This record gives sequence, C-alpha cells and structure tokens, in this order.
Amino acid sequence: MAESTAPRDAQDLVAATASAARTAQRSIAGAPRAVKDAALVAMADALVAHTDEILTANASDLQRGRDSGMKPGLLDRLALDASRLEGIAEALREIAALPDPVGQILDGSVMPNGLRVRRVRVPIGVVGMIYEARPNVTVDVAALAIKAGNAVILRGGSAAQDSNAAIIAALRSALKAQGLPPELVASIDAAGREGATALMRARGAIDLLVPRGGAGLIRSVVENSIVPVIETGSGNCHVYVDASAQQDEAVEIIINAKTQRVGVCNAAETLIVHREIAKAWLPRAAEALWQKGTTLHADEQALQILAPAAGAGGHEALLEAATPEDWETEYGSLDLAVRVVDDVQAAIEHIRAHTTGHTEAVLAQDASVINDFIAGMDSAAVIVNASTRFTDGGQLGLGAELGISTQKLHARGPMGLAELTTTMWIVEGDGHIRT
Repeated sequence: MAESTAPRDAQDLVAATASAARTAQRSIAGAPRAVKDAALVAMADALVAHTDEILTANASDLQRGRDSGMKPGLLDRLALDASRLEGIAEALREIAALPDPVGQILDGSVMPNGLRVRRVRVPIGVVGMIYEARPNVTVDVAALAIKAGNAVILRGGSAAQDSNAAIIAALRSALKAQGLPPELVASIDAAGREGATALMRARGAIDLLVPRGGAGLIRSVVENSIVPVIETGSGNCHVYVDASAQQDEAVEIIINAKTQRVGVCNAAETLIVHREIAKAWLPRAAEALWQKGTTLHADEQALQILAPAAGAGGHEALLEAATPEDWETEYGSLDLAVRVVDDVQAAIEHIRAHTTGHTEAVLAQDASVINDFIAGMDSAAVIVNASTRFTDGGQLGLGAELGISTQKLHARGPMGLAELTTTMWIVEGDGHIRT
C-alpha cells in the first residue's frame, strides 16, 4: 500500500474499523433473504422509535450550519423532521420488499465439453462512503449495503455529525437486536478529514469507495483515492423546451425541476428555450419562477425578452446577465441559467459542452426532436416530458440509491442493489481436465 498522508491515529481507526467490518460482512454475505429483510425492518422501526433523539441531534447540526453561513440548499439537504424521518424509514421497508440480488444467475450455459458454467451476483464486500450534509444517505447506504450482503464504513462529514451519530446508533442497536454484528454499519467521523484521507488510502481493506456531494469533494476522492471509486457526478442538469412542447405543461415541469428541492443533484440548473416560442413562453415561465424567488441568469436573447417583464413585475433584482461561469455552475440554490437557441441541435451542442453527465430533459411533442435529443446526449439519464427530479433511485423503483453514477464502468445512473454486487463465475465439471 502507498504511504498515507493521514495521521497514524486516523489510519489505525480506519484499519481497525475495516477489519471489524470485514469480519462482520462474512456473517451476512450468504445470509438468507429473510434474515436481511428482518434486519432492515428492524432498522426502520428503530429510526422511528428514536425520532426524538435523532431530531434533537439534527437541530444541533442545523444551528451550527446556520451559524457558519451554510447555503440554503445544503441546509435543506441536512434538515430532518418527523415526516422526512418516517419517509426514510419507509424507504428501508421498501428495500426489504425488493428481490435479493445476491445469488441471482445472470447467465449460464453448458460448454461443448460438458462443463456447466454460470455467472452469479455476489456481494462486493466492504464499501466505503464519503459524503456531506446528507443524513438520509446514512440510512440509504446502510440499507442497500446490508440487503446486498455488504458491510459499510461511513464518513459523513462534520456538518451532519450529530445527526449521523444518532442515526448510526439506532441502526446498530437494531442489528444487534437481530443477532447481527453492529460492525456491519460503522462510522469514522471521529477521525475528521484525516479519516477520509485514510479511507481513500485503504486499498485492500476497503473494496469500493463512493463519494457523494459537491464537485470539490467528488474530484478530491477521484483524484486522490487508491481504492477503486465509483464516481457520482455533480448535477449541472439541463431542460430543453422545444417549439413543439406543450407550453402549459412545460411551465409546470420547469418549476418542479428547479424549485421543488433546490439543493439536490437532480434539480435543473440550465433552461434552454427554442427561439420560436421564447418571446411568448419565456416570460410566463419566468414569472412563475420569480414568484418562487428564482434569480435568472439570462443570455443576451433571453435578457432582451425578459427585461420588460421583470420591470413590469418588479423583479429586476431577480434577472441578471449570464456569464460564462453560469453555464458550468451547479447552483444548489434558487438560481437558473437561461439560454435561447435556434433548434434542438444548438441545444444539444450547448449541453454537450457544459454538462456534468447527470440528467438532461427534453420537453417536446415532435418525435424527431425527441429522438435527435436522446441520440445527442451522453449523460446518465435522459428524461422526456417530465421533471429532472425523477432521476432518483426511489422514483425509478430501486427503493433507494447509493448515488447517481456519471461514469460508464460498472454502474451508471441511479445505483441500487445490483450496483452493490459484483459477479462470480461458477464452473462445474465431472473430472474435466484441459488438454
């Protein structure tokens, strides 16, 4: 192993935690589905039973975040209430109800020489997760890991440290009550930033590392880790509104895509509009966005169209000229870049130049436009006539997600149970020897 720059105490903590996780993982790698499902249901019940403690811890994190000037989008990601916590618990129960991926036969055959060959799903082993300000991720990752027969080591960041500690305590108590080792879910938050560095250097002790958060965090893990990484990308998501779009529907979709939850990676960050409908449609959409408090960063054509409407409605403070940086920005706030283009090909060119490869949406009724848009994209998800907010494991039937992968190897798009497995070749013979 390459020499780590993390202090020895952080290295020792990660090594000890990984060793305990490896031992614990053996107890669940081949466990029957009923054992894993019972554990998940118990974990869900434990979250609900410990609601008061978890919300008290979350309130402490939120206050610390407000005091430090945390952005509204991040505060929204961090915030829990009884309803959100019940939703997180329900996601656990939904994962319990999903088919068990472990042991699934992907393909098989009998070779001409009589060898019987099959390829099956097996657990990855010990999974590390580095993320920030997302206590729901603590639960989602733990649940997916256990259902897929893995152990997980979490580095959740200082912003959610109290929330994560309370959640992990509840989950571990449920595992222990079910006769499973609590070390299946572990945290190294106590080691701080040095713990994250040690996790990135723990090749051989950690089988897979997944970063989830802002562009800076993801880039740091991808560039510095010697542990295999699945890259979850930041979400500079685009919505293209074609001349053939249903215009009333398009207004509702862009409002949902931008404003339902601004701090999430599948929120829209750039709106691209066909010039034929821009003069009539764009002021309508802008007014609805302004009513939600959204600042529009408009290119020259969009600015000329929107300036009169902004003045008439008293929204001058919510309209700005776009800069080159706006096309590259994942705002995580009530900000939206706006561009007017001549046709779908121009929209495709803009998106290909600036996308992070997460999610792009086309709003159109013209089948040729839709087909051209899909063919022109190179992102993990393309959505037709719906909000970008649907790029989500829970919304797409995965129960929950590890994250949204924007890379092309092993996993792409929302990562659920199948993406937390690898494969094993099983070859059976009857005294065969190779000649």
